Amino acid sequence: MRTAGGAVRTAAVAVAGLVLLAGCGGAGSRDEGGKDDGAAKGERPGGPPRGAPVTARPENVPGNVPGIGTALRSRIPADSRQVVAVYGKGPDSADSTVVLYEKSAKGWDQQGSWAAHNGRRGWTVDHHEDDKRSPVGVFTLTDAGGVLANPGTRLPYTHSSAFTPPSYWPKNTRNDFDYVIAINYNRVKGISPLDPTRPEGRSKGGGIWLHMDHGSGTSGCVSVSKAGMRSLLRALDPARHPVVVMGDKARLASA
Repeated sequence: MRTAGGAVRTAAVAVAGLVLLAGCGGAGSRDEGGKDDGAAKGERPGGPPRGAPVTARPENVPGNVPGIGTALRSRIPADSRQVVAVYGKGPDSADSTVVLYEKSAKGWDQQGSWAAHNGRRGWTVDHHEDDKRSPVGVFTLTDAGGVLANPGTRLPYTHSSAFTPPSYWPKNTRNDFDYVIAINYNRVKGISPLDPTRPEGRSKGGGIWLHMDHGSGTSGCVSVSKAGMRSLLRALDPARHPVVVMGDKARLASA
């Protein structure tokens, strides 16, 4: 339950939070990606010699989250039962796909899939403020909010007009933060997504969210349709310890 003091604090940091959202929204909405031809970039050509036994790669073994390699898979907490996988088209591309998986006795079952966008310059394993790239990694999902009322999520939800983007942003971004889910990259989890605290320092960026899509790349967030955001918000359950696993396809598979 949020206290009156917490509500006042949220209102007080709202403007500062939006100003410091280095990862979200946009001083510009033009997609600056598209500098490569997709996830094949960096992959080794060819395959096994003819006649050689075909062995499933670890990231494609039944029971594993599809397309996620050993290193990143090992970072998914043992108690996580929900994974939001963000498969970037390529390291320098702003196009991606978001897939929700839930763990059952047989493995990870796909619950939904949506076209999405990520940072307009693609992905990075060393994210910094204003690099216009989304951070690669595994991050927990604990907090949500937006301009619109709670659509039925079990995540703690901050309903506030303070999520409204600044008036000087492009018109097509005006609804970006109608729904948001904070990605726990360089933030304090368990508080409103509006809070501007950056535990690793401001230079490492922050304000990396799942939010509504405006049709092109972001400054570092991951964006999906309104229907997609509503579905994710209604599905995510703190009791299932949801996480997001995100990056370009080649890096997700090899990391």
